[in-house]
Amino acid sequence: MTVFEPTTEQVLAFCAESPVERVFLEDVARRGLGRFVATGGSDALSALCHVGANIVPSGPGCDVFAGTSVQPGVRMLIGESGAVGALWEAARTRLPRPREDRPGQPVFAMRKAPEPGGSALRRATFDDVPRLLPACAAAYELELGVDPVARDGDAFRWRTVSQIEEGRSWVWLEDGVVQLQQVWVDPEARGRGYGSRGLSDLIRLLLATTPVVTLFVRAENAPAIALYEAVGMRRELEYRSVLF
Repeated sequence: MTVFEPTTEQVLAFCAESPVERVFLEDVARRGLGRFVATGGSDALSALCHVGANIVPSGPGCDVFAGTSVQPGVRMLIGESGAVGALWEAARTRLPRPREDRPGQPVFAMRKAPEPGGSALRRATFDDVPRLLPACAAAYELELGVDPVARDGDAFRWRTVSQIEEGRSWVWLEDGVVQLQQVWVDPEARGRGYGSRGLSDLIRLLLATTPVVTLFVRAENAPAIALYEAVGMRRELEYRSVLF
């Protein structure tokens, strides 16, 4: 089977076939980030793989990307469980030994706005950076097991500021921080309903301009899963993450 670099139009058409599963692939394609390899023909792609620090395969037969998707500095293999499993089995001898494998991660989606949460949620501004940096770093370390500030503090600060510039970061400040880009609540403020109220309001805001809001979570994170189900999100598929 021939592997080739697809056009942006081909990538977007492929993502439109399964938008919840392929939301990351569509986003990076629209922003011109990273590199893609694919199989199929000029009329339609059959499988796709984003190549970068994160390798993200999608579609059947992703084992074919084993020879073209692996590069130095890979941090994660992530995506729909079947696609990741196929590529991982084919490429595992070319990749580092994983420090963690997370199968069965539920992907949640929501298409109908929940009831208002009555929060003070707003878009983050540059004035919020001193509060956001430690919150984002704590959420990142909790999720991936790596302290991003210790690894590359300048790069992590740049990414945090870039998310503010792009309107991708939202905060609710009330005796603490709720950083909803990663659905994180200050530990001292947990158990008071801030997460469900803030998340409900964020979903309402996002659904005003997009048809679906989606996220995924570790299978063992029962409190987060309970939160997403409580606001009305529903499971649609499973992801798998292999972390290096």
